Amino acid sequence: MRFSAIPGPSDQFTDVAGLKVGQAHDARAKTGVTVIIPDAPMAMAVDVRGGAPGTRDTEALDPSCLVEKVHGLVLAGGSVFGLAAADAVTLALSARGVGLPLGPKAVPVVPSAILFDLMNGGDKEWGDEPPYHRLAYAALDGLAASTEHGAVGAGHGAMAGAVPGGLGSASLTLEDGTMVSAIVAVNSFGAVPKDGISAPGDVEFPKLGLVGSNTTIGAVATNVALDKAALKRLAIMAHDGLARAIKPIHTPYDGDTIFAISNGERPTSGELAGTLALLGALAADCMELAVKKAVVR
Repeated sequence: MRFSAIPGPSDQFTDVAGLKVGQAHDARAKTGVTVIIPDAPMAMAVDVRGGAPGTRDTEALDPSCLVEKVHGLVLAGGSVFGLAAADAVTLALSARGVGLPLGPKAVPVVPSAILFDLMNGGDKEWGDEPPYHRLAYAALDGLAASTEHGAVGAGHGAMAGAVPGGLGSASLTLEDGTMVSAIVAVNSFGAVPKDGISAPGDVEFPKLGLVGSNTTIGAVATNVALDKAALKRLAIMAHDGLARAIKPIHTPYDGDTIFAISNGERPTSGELAGTLALLGALAADCMELAVKKAVVR
């Protein structure tokens, strides 16, 4: 059986309904934040393949854990300092009453992943106040049902090998309305070949490798109703798109992390394994396309 997908209405991550993206950056510090907020809590899972990840609340996404749905997702530059962006989003959502109804305050679940952009020439002498709280609030204020590409958000200070990286997104849809989309901030140790082709056996180390000093982070989304276990498989398969677009990938120098989200709009039909095989293939294609859109030359 053959399936043919075409780009979604805007060929962006937000083509999957119910997702909004906000982005903000600091040009002087050469860093930024991308915030993804669902209109209603959504199921999410994650798969980490890089050897030096920087994450928050990813263990809560394990299928064996209690939390079923999350309230936001944050991608940020800044290495460990960028994890503070999720603090700001958590505070803002809680103030709006968004989150688990536990005690006197709503408790939002906001997983996060960061990339390392501390050595890109930006001014990182921020003292006791790194810019990530401020950038996260600015990104929340700019939430939209569209996604900018290039040197924006978490991809503002990114490098893809020896060239500027960035943020990209893409979507694919089938004739029956099944949709998958991807968003990615590319800050890889490996290179993204300009023509999309890398010769077998030809490996280039385009920049000095420091453990934890790179990382490609992103998410895939679908409108098919999947639980956390199924979404974990979707995130695993989505990494294939990184492997096709970046060489080398998942190295000890990277912290490559992909989240997977379902808005639950369309019921799963037929055998789950077959559905996941198809959705995973589309997720990998979306991720590959998003990487190439992120690295603008």
